Amino acid sequence: MEIAIIAILLIVAIIFFLVELFVLPGISIAGILAGGCYLYANYYAFTHLGMAGGFTTLGISAVACVLCLVWFMRSKTLDRISLKTDITGSVDRTAEQSVKVGDTGVTTTRLALVGHADIAGHLVEVNSADGFLDEKTPVIVTRITNGTIFVQRNND
Repeated sequence: MEIAIIAILLIVAIIFFLVELFVLPGISIAGILAGGCYLYANYYAFTHLGMAGGFTTLGISAVACVLCLVWFMRSKTLDRISLKTDITGSVDRTAEQSVKVGDTGVTTTRLALVGHADIAGHLVEVNSADGFLDEKTPVIVTRITNGTIFVQRNND
């Protein structure tokens, strides 16, 4: 009966270990349960089967964990649960493309280096080249680099 309990605990631990590794990555309930099952199975083996049975269970649990990990990595199961969809959407950049260097506008949010401004009738994301700027501050476009619009305070 002891061997059956230990075997069931090890099987449950391996299942939780694989779930933790491939389905719910990070430290979650599955990982904690897997560790608890492994520890209790080995503790149970040492207390009920003695030193020889305990070390045998320890070796079997380590080898079984590695073999199940290798088997799962080589199986097609990982391919079946993986995401195969391509993302076809894109960000609308028409407003940024219509803005040119020298255009003026007004900030609509506080620019703590990055914020939004209304430039030439378009609401766009901008970076401040002039430090922090408050909301409703007049700005001028000083440069556009890789789609990033840089503005500074317009003193005119």
